[in-house]
Amino acid sequence: MLPLHAGPGDQIAPFTPLRLLTGWSVEPLLLGVIVLIGAIYLYGVRKLRKRGDKWSRGRTFAFVGGGLGSAIIATQSAIGAYDTVLLSIHMAQHMILSMLTPLMMALGAPVTLALRTLPQRPRKWLLSVLHSRFARVLCFPLIGFTLFVLSPWALYFSGFYDATLRSALLHDLLHLHFILVGSLFFWPLLGLDPVPGKVIYPFRLIMTFLTLPFHAFLGITIMSSTTLIAEDWYTSFERSWPPSPLHDQYIAGGLLWGSGDIVGLVFFAVLFVQWVRDSQREARREDRRLDRLEEQARRAEQSPR
Repeated sequence: MLPLHAGPGDQIAPFTPLRLLTGWSVEPLLLGVIVLIGAIYLYGVRKLRKRGDKWSRGRTFAFVGGGLGSAIIATQSAIGAYDTVLLSIHMAQHMILSMLTPLMMALGAPVTLALRTLPQRPRKWLLSVLHSRFARVLCFPLIGFTLFVLSPWALYFSGFYDATLRSALLHDLLHLHFILVGSLFFWPLLGLDPVPGKVIYPFRLIMTFLTLPFHAFLGITIMSSTTLIAEDWYTSFERSWPPSPLHDQYIAGGLLWGSGDIVGLVFFAVLFVQWVRDSQREARREDRRLDRLEEQARRAEQSPR
């Protein structure tokens, strides 16, 4: 077991690939919240299937295994234990919580599941929230896009990141911030749930593509910087094991650049496939409509006058 939110006074063993697999540190409150969310989702799936309705197993796996599972790995494994010791580990955690976790949760369509399983009154409450002006503003795609691409710049090139290292509360709130901002960006663009902010597919693809240079430029900026981010904090550990703080920062920038581009391109491909499938469905609907009109015209011609 490794200390959570490790500080300079803690004795931290060298980070190794083996420790990445075995160095788990359980935070009961956070783990309890994640397990509770998963249990509520699975209860909704069970309730839906019990009454004879279908629910995709892929969606269930995406939400529980991909979304909540990645959140557990990012916060409870060695990634969560070393995220205050190595900037590169924090950056890996950042990308998991801001990109992978929200994307997989969105693929699970939890809002749709809630609308199909909630009793009448809570369902009306949820619908009123989804149709509120606040939700429309918050889910406006440009809002999510702006927060998604600019908040990392504000985080790493201000004193706020250093403050999150020195406060356990701010550190946990930062994790929540990553997930919420990622959700605001991915949820409306993916379009599986009936949330405000849906736009046409070309605009979704453009916004996804535009995130790539922002992540690349930020990653390159961090890699090429000779000034350490949160220098006083990281140098106070006086680690005798590699990597050095400056090289660690170089690795962190590379992770930000590479993982951001990879996830962005995967999401770009997902949107493109969705667009093609929706176009095919629309074409089939139009063919059926034209067939009905043709059949009606044929019957009208054959009917006695």
